[in-house]
Amino acid sequence: MRILITGTTGYIAKRLALQLLEDEHELICCVRDLNRIPDEIEDNPLCSFIKIDFLDPEPNKIPKDIDAAYYLIHSMATGSDDFESLERQCALNFKNLVNATDCKQVIYLSGIVNDESLSKHLESRLQVEETLKSDEYALTTLRAGIIVGSGSASFEIIRDIVEKLPVMITPRWLNTKTQPLAIRDVLGYLSGALGKKELYNNSYDIYGPEVLTYKEMLLQFAEVRGLKRYIYTLPVLTPKLSSYWLYFVTSTSFQLAQALVDSMKVEVIGKPSKINDVIDIKPVDYKTAVDLAFQKIEQNAVISSWKDAVSSGRFRSQLSKHIELPQYGCFKDVRSRNIVDEEYTLNKIWSIGGRNGWYSFNNLWKLRGYMDKLFGGVGLRRGRTHDNYLEAGDPLDFWRVLYADKNEKRLLLFAEMRLPGEAWLEFKIVKDKLYQRAVFRPKGVWGRLYWYMVLPFHAFVFKGMLNALVEPK
Repeated sequence: MRILITGTTGYIAKRLALQLLEDEHELICCVRDLNRIPDEIEDNPLCSFIKIDFLDPEPNKIPKDIDAAYYLIHSMATGSDDFESLERQCALNFKNLVNATDCKQVIYLSGIVNDESLSKHLESRLQVEETLKSDEYALTTLRAGIIVGSGSASFEIIRDIVEKLPVMITPRWLNTKTQPLAIRDVLGYLSGALGKKELYNNSYDIYGPEVLTYKEMLLQFAEVRGLKRYIYTLPVLTPKLSSYWLYFVTSTSFQLAQALVDSMKVEVIGKPSKINDVIDIKPVDYKTAVDLAFQKIEQNAVISSWKDAVSSGRFRSQLSKHIELPQYGCFKDVRSRNIVDEEYTLNKIWSIGGRNGWYSFNNLWKLRGYMDKLFGGVGLRRGRTHDNYLEAGDPLDFWRVLYADKNEKRLLLFAEMRLPGEAWLEFKIVKDKLYQRAVFRPKGVWGRLYWYMVLPFHAFVFKGMLNALVEPK
């Protein structure tokens, strides 16, 4: 089948694309930035790519001869106060474009919406479902709750909490019930629903075999990891305080923490349906899902992460528009050294950050991360998705990868930390010499004061980092 897939760089779509390719489907992948095409599918002969933004799409952008489409666009982590109208407009534009094609089925991944009191984001998911309904194609909606898998937001947040806190004083929403579902089963339902006429024009809850509270999920997670944890819930923590608690304890952004707290107050219990008769899947239990996720982590085989989404608010346009370093109105720290072993230096550059650290005065980098977190920034807790592999769009502590090409011997990072301006950090090898460039474009007087305040630290932090990159030990 010829399938249109949206949200190609997102957590779900990136994994689903690989599964559909294994089944030998032809994919038309929608991306907002052609520089962010995932490496895993970029050169696949069954894949083609369309540059399109569904909030402002060009007419006739989608090929007419498609058989089915997946709508996998979600704005949960957006900083916009008006995300509901943005999601509705995005879905409406998608529907209008697909209506003009030969598409027979659209498959949409939503959230379980059976509680009487829904969060804003679950209400928005339901609104999107209504918007996507059409007389021109059949809509199949799959509604999932908590998704458990390496790199998923819920998994990484629970991992942060469990592995960092032996004793937890937690908000009361930890007693809310849910039915977690493994990512492998989510992908099984999404791919299995393709072309199933008996699933046309209907919605189905998909969920795991157990009803658990969030507290039980934390404790079972700890069991899988061989950890003893103690949890005490307090009824006095307000939603705002709960959001701050989640934000400071985990690697999530504050916007996502607010959205999660809002959603975690809602009971997520699925309704039985015929879908398991149509798609032969027996969902695994929660502990098995956690164990499978850690197998992927240990094999360094995490395909996608929730942190891949560019949701910091630092980018007002596409990543590719930031690739060229600005020349005017900027402060610069440019250093260079001859390299001894090019392969060693490239591998060190491609492994920078995350668990590997920044090679020089790591405690100062950590201090900068803590300060950023205090002021509402991303801090260092995001780490990196892979220990020694980078591609455009990847998060890297409080940076975002703009450009990464080992053949060109160039890595360019853009700062997503809180700054009174914009900052870039570039590593580039030219003729056996490594050039390290830090460029800062200040915003107003505070930007200039900030540069001069941190300038004394550059002398030893950046110098030490450059030396570590070129001196094999």
